[in-house]
Amino acid sequence: MSQIIYTTEFKGKLSPVGTSPNVMKAMMDASCICMTVVGPNGLQTPLEPALGEQAAFESDVTYLGGFESSEATSAGEAGFKETGLIAFDGGEHQLRFSTIGQGYIGPSAEPHLRQGAVIWQVESGEGQFKGAQGLITSNFIISDSGEVTDHHIGVIFVT
Repeated sequence: MSQIIYTTEFKGKLSPVGTSPNVMKAMMDASCICMTVVGPNGLQTPLEPALGEQAAFESDVTYLGGFESSEATSAGEAGFKETGLIAFDGGEHQLRFSTIGQGYIGPSAEPHLRQGAVIWQVESGEGQFKGAQGLITSNFIISDSGEVTDHHIGVIFVT
């Protein structure tokens, strides 16, 4: 069994699906290398373009209570479930995932951004990820206009 570890920054858009404010579609692309460096000035994480193909991300998000719902807390927090697909190298290598438990989204220190996190379980894979198992964590921000920046860390096991 081998282990694949990846870190990626995805950028894209979160858009409504139909008329329900609680169902959204996320579509993002990634093509950068993320590496944290510890130095005399503390932590720095330069993001540099990666060589090669981009990765594509698509998911369906269902808010549990939603942004506008009375079930959301007074701070604007909400839970959500998500299923999706990450395609690497033009789609030849794919991971399908779903939420473990529920994700969290709430306010951030920036007034026009919301911040959240979620853990996904790998459900299946293709190409390099055939027979994959593992977990992916996502830490993201969403602007008022629906622009998303999403940082993933994946630890994937393949046979």
